[in-house]
Amino acid sequence: MIDIKVVGPGCKNCVELEKRVKRVVEEMQIEATISKISDFIEIAKSGVLMTPGLIINNRIVVQGKLPSEGIIKNYILEAIKGEGE
Repeated sequence: MIDIKVVGPGCKNCVELEKRVKRVVEEMQIEATISKISDFIEIAKSGVLMTPGLIINNRIVVQGKLPSEGIIKNYILEAIKGEGE
């Protein structure tokens, strides 16, 4: 099970990142929990300095950018590979 957190206060790019993550997870047909961190205190605790941010399995993979669906897919594949080690 992959743990994915979308980090951001709800700006346009943060909302778009969440949509892209959901599309990729659905397309890949993997089990994942997708949660959103939008509270400023929780964002600060997460370690993400610029939003939107993306955390996969407790590793920050994106900060301050809106990655393409292809890039998101690559990060998820890396996380899946990491689970198997």
